[in-house]
Amino acid sequence: MKRIDLLSLLLTLLVAGTSVAQRKGKNLPTQKPVEIAQSPKLVVGIVVDQMRYDYLTRFWNHYGQGGFKRLVGDGFNCKDHHFNYAPTSTGPGHASVYTGTTPATHGIIGNDWYDKIQDKEVYCAGDDNYKSIGTFSDAGKMSPHRLITTTITDQLRLHTQKRGKVIAIALKDRGAVLPGGHTANAAYWFEGGDSGQWISSSFYMQQLPKWVVDFNASTKVEDYKKPWTTLKDINLYLESGPDNNRYEGVFEDETTPTFPHSTPNLLSKTKDFEILKYTPYGNSITADFALEALEKEDLGTDAITDFLAISFSSTDYIGHKFGVNSKEVQDAYLRLDLDLERILKTLDAKVGVGQYTVFLTADHGAVHVPAYLKDQKIPAGYLDQEAVRTKFNEFLKYKYGTTDVVKRISDFQIFLDRKVIHNLDMDLDDAQEEIAFELLGYEGVNEVYTAYQLWKNEYTSGIPYLLQNGYNQKRSGDVLMVQAPGFAHYASTGSTHGSPMIYDTHVPLLFYGKGIKKGSTANRTEIPDIAPTVATLLGIAFPNGTTGKPIAEVLE
Repeated sequence: MKRIDLLSLLLTLLVAGTSVAQRKGKNLPTQKPVEIAQSPKLVVGIVVDQMRYDYLTRFWNHYGQGGFKRLVGDGFNCKDHHFNYAPTSTGPGHASVYTGTTPATHGIIGNDWYDKIQDKEVYCAGDDNYKSIGTFSDAGKMSPHRLITTTITDQLRLHTQKRGKVIAIALKDRGAVLPGGHTANAAYWFEGGDSGQWISSSFYMQQLPKWVVDFNASTKVEDYKKPWTTLKDINLYLESGPDNNRYEGVFEDETTPTFPHSTPNLLSKTKDFEILKYTPYGNSITADFALEALEKEDLGTDAITDFLAISFSSTDYIGHKFGVNSKEVQDAYLRLDLDLERILKTLDAKVGVGQYTVFLTADHGAVHVPAYLKDQKIPAGYLDQEAVRTKFNEFLKYKYGTTDVVKRISDFQIFLDRKVIHNLDMDLDDAQEEIAFELLGYEGVNEVYTAYQLWKNEYTSGIPYLLQNGYNQKRSGDVLMVQAPGFAHYASTGSTHGSPMIYDTHVPLLFYGKGIKKGSTANRTEIPDIAPTVATLLGIAFPNGTTGKPIAEVLE
């Protein structure tokens, strides 16, 4: 009897406890699911070729509300953003943005460089193992085979089992091939000449998709063969120098570098499409093609993130021809602002507001035309490479009895012949140091570093820090020269780049869209930080050579 009563008591307590627990459970707040990563339908990476940071601020009052101002006002602006290596040129720039590291690791040490193993100059994207697609010329023989690390686009493809699509587009082949990485679905670039076609490589495909063929067959490119006039009244362009000056280049048949630019080749509908690259119309053609890819490739139409990499190359061509202070550069950026606006509007309509993420940066900055700086009484000038070579050869003959000690001078680097050094019974580091001291005495050469120094030391600031990040042990030279501030090896008209100076390293970095905070920072950020920031946003693995860090302030 006692056992039955005890059992009844236990059952009663169990039922009561369950009832209380159920009542308490009803009052508990519903747990929100944990969000471990953002999943935009589309990431759009935009690289503006040769965009200095101050192009944002100089031309700010001329921009509309839908382009740069929308990205800054509704996105995040990194105001002190820099390349942390040299050389600052297009190939290394695009590679570093997308790999999250520097040439020391990803291996793209220049647009072209001397290959010590093959004993010849090589091009960063060139690859004779593949065929041109869309042209009978060699312009499509390209691949990313010299890029020795993965890109953020590669990591997205790997993370999604290749269900996430990657398309890369630029006028320049290297501006598409390197951002696309090793696994892109497609990369397209523009063949100028008398073709005016978008082309690709057999690395990606065996024939152009129908939509590309249709685009090439349309009159969309030919329609841009027209006079280049200013978007606004040229008298309002007070942020740039006089239209007629001696610091700018000219198109064929022009006697002055002035608006309107309306030469026979620019007007011809059947030839010289190369000239479009030197006008803002080249950027508009790029935008047209990118928007066509957005629609025809169904980018951003499902829950699996896609990636569209766009590089606007015409700003670089225009900067090289007319210079940083030209009205042509100002007009190019005002027109680019309109192209950005229509891209963002199309993304709103096709992908959805708040469903995509954009970043915008540059592959390098640019120096003011040195001749212009000199006229403003600012220290500047030109490095006379032929004079340097003549004087340097005289030194080599006097010091070593032969010029064969040097195998090649390429991209401000001296490549020594190790066999000759050995036969002269010299230590390699001693030869490097002797040559460095000699070069340091040349006009226009401001600093010189040896490979031995970059191997032996770990620099954390200043010029040697940038050189070390740009130095690849297998590919770079024995002695590295740095031009003086304001100096360039270039023509007396137009601007150039490539140095570790701040005018070449300081570029914009804007983030916008899903997962991005609104705001800005004046803290220093660096180019290799972009890829890990995007990877953190997406919750995917960093590119395998990453040395940058996620920019925490950017992310929600």
